[in-house]
Amino acid sequence: MLEKIPSVVGEALSGLRAGIEKTAFHEVFPDVPASLTLSSSAFADGAAMPARFTADGAGVSPPLAWSGLPPGTESLVLLVEDAGSPTPHPLVHLIAWNLPAGLAGLGEGDVSKPATDPSLPLGRNSFLQTAWLPPDPPSGHGQHAYLFQIYALRQRLDLAENPGRGTLLKAMEGLVAAKGMLIGTYARA
Repeated sequence: MLEKIPSVVGEALSGLRAGIEKTAFHEVFPDVPASLTLSSSAFADGAAMPARFTADGAGVSPPLAWSGLPPGTESLVLLVEDAGSPTPHPLVHLIAWNLPAGLAGLGEGDVSKPATDPSLPLGRNSFLQTAWLPPDPPSGHGQHAYLFQIYALRQRLDLAENPGRGTLLKAMEGLVAAKGMLIGTYARA
């Protein structure tokens, strides 16, 4: 969708970015220990994501793996935010909540479409979809940093179906035992 925005508009907006400091990892849960390891077999931390995970490719969600959950972890939350979006707050690309503590990762494409598996509940991304929102930065806007964040919670969340970012983060307050992060980058020429 944003690939249709002229490059000159993207360049004009290049100084406008939400910022890493406004992501949940840094703004909402700054004091939570970053002791979880989050990785992908498709790209290294801080490296460019292959186009197949973006709107310029197949748009499938990337494979992810995590480890280092502290004892007493009851559930997990996976949140993906675009810190480079030309918006006041990071754009949400994925919310997966109440993931089972025994789950060690997600396979490629596992959250590309709205989940029907109750063990993989999804919240609403910034486009109000309950699925992976493929990176789609404006042409000429420069490199975006996509923060894949994993949170270990001391209990399951009691939320209505398909929560948005604000509802999710408020419910997580006081329950996060540990966190981890993986950054994937993407830029459209």
